[in-house]
Amino acid sequence: MKKILSIIIIGLLLCCSFGVQGLFIEKLAEKTITTDLGDILFDKKIEFLMRLSKFPSLSACIIDGESVIWSNSYGFYDLENKKPATENTIYNLGSITKTITGTALMQLWEQGLFDLDEDVNNYLPFSLRNPNFPDDPITFRMLLSHSSSLNMETGLNTYSQWINFSADPPFSFYPHPWLEEHLLPGGKWYYQNRWSNTHKPGELSVYANVNFDIVAYLVERISGETFIGYCKNHIFTPLEMYDTSFNLSELDIERVAIPYHYHNGEYLQLNELSYLLGDYTPPDKYWRVLFYPVGGLYSTISDFSHFFIAHMNGGVWNNVRILQENTVQEMHRIQPPGNIEGGLQYYGLAWIVFQDPFIFNCTISGHSGDTYGVSTWMVYLPSEHIGAIYFSNGDRQNERHPIFGRLSMIFFFQVLFKKGGYNLFSHIDLGHL
Repeated sequence: MKKILSIIIIGLLLCCSFGVQGLFIEKLAEKTITTDLGDILFDKKIEFLMRLSKFPSLSACIIDGESVIWSNSYGFYDLENKKPATENTIYNLGSITKTITGTALMQLWEQGLFDLDEDVNNYLPFSLRNPNFPDDPITFRMLLSHSSSLNMETGLNTYSQWINFSADPPFSFYPHPWLEEHLLPGGKWYYQNRWSNTHKPGELSVYANVNFDIVAYLVERISGETFIGYCKNHIFTPLEMYDTSFNLSELDIERVAIPYHYHNGEYLQLNELSYLLGDYTPPDKYWRVLFYPVGGLYSTISDFSHFFIAHMNGGVWNNVRILQENTVQEMHRIQPPGNIEGGLQYYGLAWIVFQDPFIFNCTISGHSGDTYGVSTWMVYLPSEHIGAIYFSNGDRQNERHPIFGRLSMIFFFQVLFKKGGYNLFSHIDLGHL
């Protein structure tokens, strides 16, 4: 399977290199070019990939060591009013939010307030157990590495009913009693497939959003602060992330990117997705979700680079330390059981680790965010100390084959890392892509 996927990736990368527009870029790149022309070629590649991916706008940056060495934005974050994206455009981050949530909990671990392999029931007001394996404890490490035996949410009735909110968090019934009613048999929102009936806790990593609802609740239970307040006090303010919040009311709404979903040749806003979401269609054009610690954070490419630089540099940004170096190393280390359903990526603690020699020539750590009107990615190469981020207000949920979304990410980062001086595919001849 891996070899087949590698061949597909190589073939599509070559198609991008040698298609009509790619061929034009190749011919120009054969000549000695000025820096200005090189920048034009680079921008053309980004814009070409945006058109392929149906992204209305995109903000991106490249990080080398402790510094942002390049940053730019493309397209319109508000199509109707043709507002151009900038480094200060505010995007919903989707599941990249989980890296913030995990960082908050690991700050408390550093203080010796719990053990990673401790039963989380010692800190919860209800008993968290897989009803199919009631004697097996669920630990902090399992939640952070998606190996708790909780399954991913599927279907409108189990997921989309929590996305149609018109108010900012916090919400009176979240995270508790919602978690108890959602995870315990007999609960108001419980469903049988919530838990695996084949794998015990700790046996297999399977991505499930709800793990990080629990992580956020543990932050509140252990710290004594609200989750939103904790993140602001211990992460956002120290890192000078002043355009970052879970609450739209705290942000300049005129700079917030409108999420768009591409369908039948046009870009639709969230409140126009009744054909997909039915009664659960959001009432507004912006995301306001119940599970904000899982995917509800808003930020700019400029702000979020501060957080990412801290993780790339042992927990420090601009002489401000948010984590100890050994904590960062543990978060970006492949955790037991060291596998994931599908076999193409692994989990650290709140981070995804790519380690596939058939595709990449190095280990990569990062995370993505992907939902309607949201496509975000950040990755870095620990061995090279180089990283890149991109945020978009389009999504990978359109009519294309699902594999296209992952491939488009690979295309974007190949182009970005080449700009930063590193070739992800140095073991493969891809010309000038």
